[in-house]
Amino acid sequence: MVELREVAWDHSDSERLRGEQQAEIAIRYGTPDSEPGPKPSAGDITIFFVAYDDEQPVGCGGLRQLDDVHGEIKRMYVVPHRRGAGVSTAILGHLEAEAQRRGWERLVLETGDEQPDAVRFYEREGYTSIPRFGYYVDSELSLCYEKRF
Repeated sequence: MVELREVAWDHSDSERLRGEQQAEIAIRYGTPDSEPGPKPSAGDITIFFVAYDDEQPVGCGGLRQLDDVHGEIKRMYVVPHRRGAGVSTAILGHLEAEAQRRGWERLVLETGDEQPDAVRFYEREGYTSIPRFGYYVDSELSLCYEKRF
């Protein structure tokens, strides 16, 4: 269905998809910057993937290592016209496999209360609600999840 490729954080497809995601988030929350804490960067993202269909970038997602046994999912995104077609499931499965390959025991993530589609997706994929963590502790809009392996 889609091909997942590891790409550099500053790869043009990676930058474009992340830009589209941030624009969508800004519309949902009514602000250009709703993310608590520092934005992910090439210096703190462990690995980043872009999903391609027929050489067209259709989604992305990355991992940030938090310690020796767990990481955080960052910048999961699928272009609107490909949602509901299994792209997000393919990306998430690839991220989970990469985390397990690295010996991580758990993945965590943050989404927001204006993203019910993301909440449904992660819960369907076996993620369970956890207390807000890290930069999200004081963010009333944040919803945090985990999955243990």
